[in-house]
Amino acid sequence: DGGTLFLDEVGDLGPEAQAKLLRVLEAGVIERLGGEKPVRVDVRVIAATNKDLGKASQHGKFRDDLLFRLNVLPIHIRPLRERPDDIPPLVLHFASRQAARLGRPVRFDAGAVQLLMSYPWPGNARELANILERLAILAAGDVVTADDVARVVPVDGGGAPALAPEGWSDVALAEALDGFERSLIARALSASRGNVAEAARRLATDRANLYRRMRRLGLEPPRNVAG
Repeated sequence: DGGTLFLDEVGDLGPEAQAKLLRVLEAGVIERLGGEKPVRVDVRVIAATNKDLGKASQHGKFRDDLLFRLNVLPIHIRPLRERPDDIPPLVLHFASRQAARLGRPVRFDAGAVQLLMSYPWPGNARELANILERLAILAAGDVVTADDVARVVPVDGGGAPALAPEGWSDVALAEALDGFERSLIARALSASRGNVAEAARRLATDRANLYRRMRRLGLEPPRNVAG
């Protein structure tokens, strides 16, 4: 009572659960499992969903009256692919969680962060959390590099399919080349510990040209993230 109730994936509730939730929101009363008396509660309700509840309501899959009760102050959060600057702090958060869980430091070097920022993340933060957990477990040491990321995440930030050693999968040449260049730059940054001048030397180019290519590919200036 007096706290906050977070309802995740509220758009997946079935008709019966929707009706029960509506009664709670309207009456402010719940019944404990196995209880005999109704209990009055006063809570702030935050509901989240990745579905368009307006369309679901039009198709009869979500109750209109429940939608009206929940849709008091809507907040639209853009998908992760549209806010790459949010990825480094999220990596820091999840790296800290994995460090506590594994009992050892977990750090993502500049090249690894670059590749993570270039991936479109169709599964948003949940997919990012799962990938970071896998990387933390599989990493040979305390530092996750661009090579580690490339083995787990498609290196092409545009989502183009990787070329298989056998058979053929159609892919746009420009996208494939951009993906290869993005991965190559990220690996050079990993090997150079985030030093752009050193990465440029390893790639046999100058720093100004490397910065231009990074901007064209949507790669941010390097930064290490440690948990």
